[in-house]
Amino acid sequence: MRFFDPHIHMTCRTTNDLEAMAAAGIRAVIEPAFWGGQPRTRVGSFVDYFSSLIGWERFRASQFGIAHYCTIGLNSKEANDRSLAKDVLELIPRYAHKEGVVAIGEIGFDEMTEAEEYAYQWQLEFAAENEMVVMVHSPHRDKKRGIVKSIEMAQKAGVPMERLVIDHNNEETVEDTLSSGAWAAFTIYPHTKMCSDRMVAVVEKYGPERIIVDSSADWGISNPLSVPETGALMKERGIPAEHIELTTWQNALDAYAQSGQIDVEALLAPAVIDQTKTFLESSVLRGQDPVIAE
Repeated sequence: MRFFDPHIHMTCRTTNDLEAMAAAGIRAVIEPAFWGGQPRTRVGSFVDYFSSLIGWERFRASQFGIAHYCTIGLNSKEANDRSLAKDVLELIPRYAHKEGVVAIGEIGFDEMTEAEEYAYQWQLEFAAENEMVVMVHSPHRDKKRGIVKSIEMAQKAGVPMERLVIDHNNEETVEDTLSSGAWAAFTIYPHTKMCSDRMVAVVEKYGPERIIVDSSADWGISNPLSVPETGALMKERGIPAEHIELTTWQNALDAYAQSGQIDVEALLAPAVIDQTKTFLESSVLRGQDPVIAE
């Protein structure tokens, strides 16, 4: 099977991960802009980070046959630095329409502060005005209230629900998300959030409609193979093949192809790999023979 991981922070992953992901059938990924583990202290840090998402990381993934897309946004945690947040928000229009950017995100709430609400509202309005998809980060605490508020604010801002992806759902929030008409994405972590076993139970209960499986693998203990491993467990548990394909491939494709930034025909074709290529004279190789394949 082929898989789409629509939420993974490739900046934090190694080329070994890329090789393993490609071998496991992952054909496409989306890398959302997010918190780097410690606060960025100046707007130039965001300039460099956003540039890497549309540049080096896109190239690096392609060297292993993986199509790389990204989302651009001011994450909720760093929205609390109000003076820096203002400057970062002014960057969003500069990057949001670049090639390969499929959504504004990941944006939303962390601690449910006024500063987070302001940044979220600003970015929702920008997305609505520009007919863009929105990827929402839901808070780790008080998640149900955070998701309900995130959905209500998106509705008021004029974001169509079919363009809203609510991520980090769990059993407590899935009904609120699905009933709103938004896409319900689930982060599969080894020890927190959702595990593969719980994810299978959600699909068994609610079916595959508008449900998306992702890994959110980052700089912490996480698993870049969460999507194919969850798909394998679904198969083992007797989930129909078409339901597995929807939740681990097609739903993500349908949600983010609304951006107009995904060449679906090319994505369905065999991957073209040419490791003789470089990006600003940088290569992923370190003395190996380059792979050239279709």
